[in-house]
Amino acid sequence: MRTIAIVNQKGGSGKTTTAVNLAAALAEAGKKVLLIDLDPQGSASLWYGFKDKGKALYNVLTEDDKFESAIEKTDINDLHIIPASVLLSGVEKALANEVASESILKNKLEALPVKPWDFVLIDCPPTLGILSLNALTMAKEVLVPVEAHVMALHGLVQLLRTINLVKQRLNPTLEISGILPCRVDYRTKHSQEVLDQLRARFEGKVCTSVIRENIRLAEAPLHLKPITSYDTHCNGAQDYRKLAKELIGPSETKPAEPIPAAPSPLDSV
Repeated sequence: MRTIAIVNQKGGSGKTTTAVNLAAALAEAGKKVLLIDLDPQGSASLWYGFKDKGKALYNVLTEDDKFESAIEKTDINDLHIIPASVLLSGVEKALANEVASESILKNKLEALPVKPWDFVLIDCPPTLGILSLNALTMAKEVLVPVEAHVMALHGLVQLLRTINLVKQRLNPTLEISGILPCRVDYRTKHSQEVLDQLRARFEGKVCTSVIRENIRLAEAPLHLKPITSYDTHCNGAQDYRKLAKELIGPSETKPAEPIPAAPSPLDSV
């Protein structure tokens, strides 16, 4: 099971767009996927038709509720989601005096008797607080979507320093699986220059896949569908399928644990 935090502290970077559509593309490729929406704005949840699911995830973080109690099915085969709610904005205050509060999600995931997913994707908030720290402590990999704009490069350097600090202090297994160029417009010289700078400054870390500027990606959430369902042949769908294949890789990772014949904690979701 691969656990990937999708992180960027700058708005408009394509973070939620990537979380939603990569999850769908991985499921389409035959992988079992869990998407965790840790952003109190709940944009990823809304995209899949879940609006303010109450205290489920909040209680997992602040009470004794189990991880699986917050899981919901989506309309996409092999894709589950833990939706966000506005209550998550109060998690910081609720956990102010909690010891090792940054490890709550990690510990609850590890306590699951069955983990039937190939990929767990985490859509992180745009700020580095207790929610993002839970994601970065829980994850083994980080995917960083970056808008193809020169100003985005400045924030990227600081973000990578933060990730490195979390790796040193909280999660020594954390690695950057890729920096993903988003909203790339090949019609402009600027996009190509930013791509060239990214590949030169972060050699070996930039994804081969590129997410092109595509109006269909902007339309898809209005229809509560990932791009692979909304317009299966558009550039956006093709780009996220390519990214999914790049992450899966030519050699398969360890397969997900099989779900036993006996009743599973996930049977009720």
